[in-house]
Amino acid sequence: MNIQKNNNKDKLAFQKLIAAFGIILFIGKIIAWKLTNSDAVFSDAMESIVNVISAFMGLYSLYLAAKPRDEDHPYGHGKVEFVTSGIEGALIAIAGLMIMYEGVHSLIIGKVLNKLDLGIWIIAATAIINYLLGYISIKKGKAENSMVLISSGKHLQSDTFTTFGVVVSLIVVYFTKIYWLDSVVALGFGGYIIVVGYKIVRKSLSGIMDEQDPELLNQIIRVLEENRRTEWIDVHNMKIQQFGAHLHIDAHITLPWYYSLRDAHNEMEKMIILLVNNIDRTIEFNFHMDDCRPISCSICQIADCPVRENDFVKRITWTPENVTRIDKHKANE
Repeated sequence: MNIQKNNNKDKLAFQKLIAAFGIILFIGKIIAWKLTNSDAVFSDAMESIVNVISAFMGLYSLYLAAKPRDEDHPYGHGKVEFVTSGIEGALIAIAGLMIMYEGVHSLIIGKVLNKLDLGIWIIAATAIINYLLGYISIKKGKAENSMVLISSGKHLQSDTFTTFGVVVSLIVVYFTKIYWLDSVVALGFGGYIIVVGYKIVRKSLSGIMDEQDPELLNQIIRVLEENRRTEWIDVHNMKIQQFGAHLHIDAHITLPWYYSLRDAHNEMEKMIILLVNNIDRTIEFNFHMDDCRPISCSICQIADCPVRENDFVKRITWTPENVTRIDKHKANE
């Protein structure tokens, strides 16, 4: 069963806006560099090139992710978001190394800065615009479960912090004439965005390799546990894959063996509808129905079961450990 929630056009339109602003802000920083002759401003402008490249990469990945699944891609194209997000994280880290290189270079050779007052105003304006775009992008990405929009937003905000560092150093240099200070600040923020880039790459790799998302798994288990029906004797062998904003959930559900196929299917549908109504994602389900065995009696809560062979012992609380286990017969251990 597949529940579609189409918001790809909206994400594409917003990513186009990010790309357009990236070009405008890059031009503004180049102008500020020409005016000030500041290596810190230059390295910040070079980092903005990564913004522009990443914005267009994000745009392309959202375009691919929006394509329907086909014979060659039976699960759709959503995984491309993890790939482009990982490349973007790598570019962020490279930009951090560039900034640190330029900072060290400036400390070694030294430079006299010009027209700092005008440069400060231009760079400050780009920082404010970047931060607002980043905030909106992250908020929108979380609302729509888009790795691309989230990583783009983090990238914009990391660029903002770097730019504010440049602004601070320019202000200090403007009043003190200590020209090496802007290079020191640039080194600090270069290290910071290297860490940001690493975290984005790490999260992207976890998505590509289908690493378990504990927060998502706990959310699904909480929904099932809080709305648990007596007929749902057990849930096990649950696996979750993420494809951009889409989820694919595999699970085994233990139901009374004497149920007709229609009754068992209706119970499975109730669980699916419950998750669809409480998980804000596009979800494809692959649920397998298991018949209960005598060993299941110890955890079965059906009080009037007509074929019970063993006594009820205790109610098993569903947790990440027992819901993801493979051997259903260990449910009462």
